[in-house]
Amino acid sequence: MTGLWVRILVTVLLILSASLIADLVAGGRAAFTVAFSALVVWVCFQLWHLRKMTRWLEDFKLDRTPTGLGTWDILFSSVFRLARSYERQQTQLRLMLSSFRSATEAMPDGVVSLDDHHQITYASRRAALHLNLRIPDDYGRNILNLLRHPDFSDYLEQQHWPEPVTLSGVPGPDRSLQVHLIPYGEREQLLLTRDVTEVLKLETTRRDFVANVSHELKTPLTVISGFVETLQELPLDKNQRTDILETIRTQAQRMQRLIEDLLVLSRIESDKTPPAEDHLDMRKTLEQLAQDASHLSRGRHQIAVDQPMSPDHLIGDEQELASAFGNLVSNAIRYTPAHGSITLSWQRNESGQGIFEVRDTGPGIESEHIGRLTERFYRVDKGRSRSTGGTGLGLAIVKHIASRHNAHLRIESELNVGSRFALVFPNQRLVRDPAR
Repeated sequence: MTGLWVRILVTVLLILSASLIADLVAGGRAAFTVAFSALVVWVCFQLWHLRKMTRWLEDFKLDRTPTGLGTWDILFSSVFRLARSYERQQTQLRLMLSSFRSATEAMPDGVVSLDDHHQITYASRRAALHLNLRIPDDYGRNILNLLRHPDFSDYLEQQHWPEPVTLSGVPGPDRSLQVHLIPYGEREQLLLTRDVTEVLKLETTRRDFVANVSHELKTPLTVISGFVETLQELPLDKNQRTDILETIRTQAQRMQRLIEDLLVLSRIESDKTPPAEDHLDMRKTLEQLAQDASHLSRGRHQIAVDQPMSPDHLIGDEQELASAFGNLVSNAIRYTPAHGSITLSWQRNESGQGIFEVRDTGPGIESEHIGRLTERFYRVDKGRSRSTGGTGLGLAIVKHIASRHNAHLRIESELNVGSRFALVFPNQRLVRDPAR
């Protein structure tokens, strides 16, 4: 700026010097003419450069920087350097912002940026889903007007947030959202959101599983312990001792079946390798299942077999499939009253899927229970289930075996009529018997 004023002062002095010389040589009028003409030329010179500057700024492009004379060339160069520096800063800011947004979009948690008035300045797509936000329409709105939850309001008022808080019912009635505020900058905050619905369900399942296993083992152990003390302390005759020992044996078998089912279920859940590709002849499989059912029923039920409509072999792990089929058959026998009927069948449907089905004439199951039958230890009638010797894990095992074989379990039931349990296999697991 000092150099600019020096140049202006020099120009003025030159004009005055020219005027003084003209006054000495030709008189006062000539001096005025020379001074006025020089001033007009100088003003036109400045206006011309000013016009160039104005047009450049109106359509600003760095690759079209004008050139000038003297001070104007310095001014054009200075503006060019400032503009180029500003452009580099803007480019860096855009790259940083793009990198920040890419990082937040890649995070498993949702991210919301809040200013010092708790107004939204940025939200990732995942956070928008968690909080039902409309982006970018909700930018600038207060988070309390969008996330109306009393626990969150109390959490926000704390002014320090060492731990997250879990909000039930967000973003939907059956969901749970964990939010955590993290201060940054001067007074801004980052709001991290995480859907913990499945985590809480797994934790509940784990607690229920431990509680159920403890309860299922505690009952027979209490019975065994009580009868052992009876044997040790009371004088009993032979028949009484026989009855007590039979009860102990029955309870021990019950615990053994429970432990075996737990081991089977654990093995199936943890086994990530594909199942073996054995070929099961479904005709022979149905015959064997019918024989096993007859032995288990001891003549109390009518066992029937619908012969397969197609001579198929089923591809899968023979041991696992036998366990799944056996569980369905034993359940039907266990819960069907005496003199009822149980029918086994295997057929292809119109889509080419293979269906193994067990039908019974038992009491049936109410519709509200059907969706939960495959949960571990879930019982429609807990007292009757334990009296029949079930462990409460059979259908859970069937479900996992079906999943490993790309199949699904279908359950249909009608009260006082009976139930149908079917395993539906994709046609890729069926093959025609070449011998037939």
